[in-house]
Amino acid sequence: MATARSFWKGHLRLALVTIPIRLVSATASEDKIALHQVDKKSKQRIRYQKVAGESGKVVPQSDIVQGYELDDGNYVLFDADELDKLKLSTRHTVELTEFVEACSIDPLYFDNPYYVLPDGDVAEEGYRIIRDALRATKKYGVGQLTMRGRENLIAMKPCGDGLMIETLRYASEVRDADEIFDGIGNEKLRPELVGMAKQLIDERTRKFNPADFKNHYAEALRKLVKEKVEGGLSTEVSGGEEQPSGGTVIDFMEALRRSTEKSGSKPAAPSKTKTAASRQKREPVKRAPAKTPKKKSRARG
Repeated sequence: MATARSFWKGHLRLALVTIPIRLVSATASEDKIALHQVDKKSKQRIRYQKVAGESGKVVPQSDIVQGYELDDGNYVLFDADELDKLKLSTRHTVELTEFVEACSIDPLYFDNPYYVLPDGDVAEEGYRIIRDALRATKKYGVGQLTMRGRENLIAMKPCGDGLMIETLRYASEVRDADEIFDGIGNEKLRPELVGMAKQLIDERTRKFNPADFKNHYAEALRKLVKEKVEGGLSTEVSGGEEQPSGGTVIDFMEALRRSTEKSGSKPAAPSKTKTAASRQKREPVKRAPAKTPKKKSRARG
């Protein structure tokens, strides 16, 4: 088993079964480039100090405590010992209190993933039993876990040969989609437009492979850093592809048609059902040319 740094150790509990486990972060930040604020003249990094309110007085770390703000602006202060004495069973134990269908949790609720490992050889058998049972039933175990000073709602699921915990957002942390999208029209769309859009989706549908996607900004930034270190003058970002303009596409039908033609397929046939209004719009009525009015002759004196 590969050694990985664990940031939480505790127990996994299922009814009367308790297994020692440890958590390992499932994500890496190696591809991220951190930029810092630097003084242009001295070339020194900008540092932030902890100051007190309006006085601007720098406060030493030893004098800083946690506080809860009341409605009147005053604070209830807590020492670190007082917060540690709060008896939360989830501080050291993940208890799976219920199980749900794997597809019943909206992806909107998922937050951060963590790998779960058995902590010691004795724990491995029970760990594998829970893993295989979850896999066979296609269920997620739901429970709570306290880490980094916060009690998190979690879902546990099989992941490869092991288990994974994903922290979930609480219902109060998710905004109601109906309120956000209220006001978007529900008028019937032209079937030919939807047909061409579906055709584009079908042509570009494939199995998702995250390795196919690169962080182009990070690569360009690394290149720029290297050029500056080596004394190069070029600051041009490679790529050369034409950037999409910010203008509004007026003829959506034409844009879809061009997209399907570019992909080498024939555009979807227009719908056979046409309303009288659409026929009139696309097939203008031929009119006879207007007659030129005769000029009236003026009497000569």
